[in-house]
Formats: sequence, C-alpha cells, structure tokens
Amino acid sequence: MRTVDFGRRGSYNDITVWKKIILSLAALLCVHSASGSILKITVAAPIHPISAEYIAQAIERAEKEDFRLLLIVLDTPGGLDSSMRDIISRILGSKVPVVTFVAPSGARAASAGFFIAVASDIVAMAPGTSTGAAHPVGISITGQAMDKTMEEKVTHDAASYIKTLAEKRGRNIQLAEDAVRKSLSYTEKEAFDQGLIDLIAKDEQELLRGLDGRTIERFDGTRVRLDLKDQAVIALPMTARQKFLLTISNPNLAYILLMLGLLGLYFEFSNPGAILPGVLGGISLLLAIFSFQILPINYVGLILILLAIGLFILEVKVQSYGILSVGGVIAMVIGSIMLINSPIPELRPSLRLIIPMALSLGLIFVFLVYLVIRAHAKKVRTGKEGLVGEIGTAQTDLRPEGKVFVHGELWNAEAEGEIPKGAKVQIVRVLENLRLRVKRL
Repeated sequence: MRTVDFGRRGSYNDITVWKKIILSLAALLCVHSASGSILKITVAAPIHPISAEYIAQAIERAEKEDFRLLLIVLDTPGGLDSSMRDIISRILGSKVPVVTFVAPSGARAASAGFFIAVASDIVAMAPGTSTGAAHPVGISITGQAMDKTMEEKVTHDAASYIKTLAEKRGRNIQLAEDAVRKSLSYTEKEAFDQGLIDLIAKDEQELLRGLDGRTIERFDGTRVRLDLKDQAVIALPMTARQKFLLTISNPNLAYILLMLGLLGLYFEFSNPGAILPGVLGGISLLLAIFSFQILPINYVGLILILLAIGLFILEVKVQSYGILSVGGVIAMVIGSIMLINSPIPELRPSLRLIIPMALSLGLIFVFLVYLVIRAHAKKVRTGKEGLVGEIGTAQTDLRPEGKVFVHGELWNAEAEGEIPKGAKVQIVRVLENLRLRVKRL
C-alpha cells in the first residue's frame, strides 16, 4: 500500500511538472509568434483624431511586441490636415516597416490619404482603386473659402511637404506634386507605371508574397529585408471606446445629437422639473460638442441655429402673429445647411437629412409655442382671477352691498347700482378683503 501510495503521489507531481513545462513553452511560442508576425489594421473612415489615434496605437504595439511589419488597409476620402501630419510623423519614426495597402477594389486614398500612402515604406494598391486629388482646401470659421493669397501659401506648403516625402521614399516627385497642385487622381496602373507606388496586388496574400524577400530602405536610410513567408497576419481592431467615438463623429449623427440636445433642453426649460428631457438633452448636446471638435464646424451656422431657438422662445413673450416663428424656421434651416462646411462629402451631413430634420424640428417648436400662446389666451379658471366673469345669484338686496352666491359659496359683494335679491349677477373684479365687485346681468 505504501508503495502504491508513493507511486500515485509521484505520478501527480510528474503531471504537475509537465503541465508547467507545457504552459511555459506555449507562452514562449506565443511571444515568438507575435515577434515574427504581421500586424494589420483597417482604416475605412475619414482622417481625423480618432483614426490618427488608432494608427498611432497600432504602431506603438507593433514596436513594443516586435512585429515584422505593420499593414494599413486604407480606404479614405481624406480628412483633417493636423491628423494627417500626426499620422505621418508616427509612420516616419516607426521602428517597424509600414505598408499602406489601398484596398479593397473600389477603395481610394484621396487627399490626406494620399499623403499617408506616399509617406509609407511600401505603397500597394488593389485593382480598381485610385489615389491622389490632394489639393488642400481650407474653410474659415465663417464658412468662407480662403482668399487667393492664403490659398497659394497653403498649396505651396502642401506641395513642398509631398515633394519631400516622395523624394525620401524614392517615388515620382512630379506625379506627387501634380496631385497636390492640380488635384490629379491616378488609377493603380497609372501610379504603378509611373513609379508612384511599389506594386499592385489583388488581396493581402498576393501583397505579402510580392513583398517577401524584398529589401527596402527606411526613412532614416537603414535597409531592411522583409522575410514574410509563412508569417501570420494578426488583425488589431479598434477599441470599444474608439468605435464609439468614431460612430458619434459621423456628421449625420452629430447633427441629430445637436437637434435632440436643443429640443430636450427647450422642453426642460419650458416645463421645469420634467428631468428626463433635460438629462437626455444635456447628454446629446455634450456628445454633439465632442463631435464638433473633430468636424469642421462653421460657427455662423451654429449661431443661426441658436438664434432660431431664441426666436421660438421670444414668440411666447411677444405677440408677433407668427413672424418670429417663421424667422426661427428659416434660421434653423439655413444654419443647419451651413453648420458643417467641408469640401469632403463624408465630413458633412447629407441635405436629405438636414432639410427634413430642420423643418420637422422647426415645426415642433412652432407647435409648442402655439400651445403656450393658446394656454395664455385661455381664461384663468383658478384663484381670484378665475372668478372674474363668473355668473352668480344675489342672495340679498345689494344697496349697494350684500351677499351673492357663486360657485357654491357665499361672498360679500358690492354692486354697481342697486340689485334686488334673486337677480343674476356677473363678477367684474375681486376687491380687497375678498369682496366681489358685481353688476346685474
């Protein structure tokens, strides 16, 4: 029995030891596989602070975990210059080679996306894609385009920037400059034939096969050989926070949040104590304000929308016979159209949403104002004011004082002239000490 006991204890210890060894080997294999793998991210959105944060996060992880390559699958209409420069700065300083792949078919890397592609170590495009159209467009806070002198300055600066990137990466400098100065756009074949991109690939597998064994020169002048055969591709999705922020940065949703926020606060101020409209309106308005930090907002449009709300509120105080309400609706529609002024359609709300939404919200405000005005016009039915105009009966002779019966109650009353007992009387006003002034009906 003792021998069997020892045997069992020894077997248990052996299993425990082997389990620890297997787990340690698995951990080592995981670390090794990460260090020899390819990290992939997909950017299918305008270039703004959220996409810039996503790309910077991917580069940081690729460097930290010693990935062999960072693959950016790009499909963007362009975006903000500041975010574009942040991304390019991280790409140029990356310790890991960065490949930008304009894909899938039908995708594009326009405007800011073109700059990002040119700045990458390797640029590839799928069949049926395009790139270029990188002429800078600036809008002032009043919604006006830049004057000619300022536009020339911005264009010269952008052209110099793209020429520097193209020259350092060994790409066609003239083609890159024409994309900025002349806003030219190129198909994948045109870009490849004229030395603007490195290769054409229909999918990621073909791209990696084309890059395997290739020696590239980094931005700092060092040369790196890409050994990508049989390497796993690990996808890095956006975090839940980034997905949420990307969702609310959609210009259509940002506009809806603004309208809901204003409507909720109007309800709360009109009916203090309702709580729920105020809470939802405040949250919606704060989310809209965050979105406006990302989107190119025209503040004249925002002021027009606030003016419309003011006109609706003023309609309650001033009898304008609907003129203020009509002005509010017009200001609401024009302000909504002007609110987000961007040359990129993806960064401004659709007119098919703006016009129905603005008209609907304007009509809602007008309807609420109408209800308030109608309530104010109604005869007061409570308190002292509610007695004025009521009909009662004289309980005694009024010469000129006596008593009247109104609303099931006896009141001291003072008559205009003499009124006999039993006659119908009408209350003219309420005097001091709760005495009524009446006249014969």
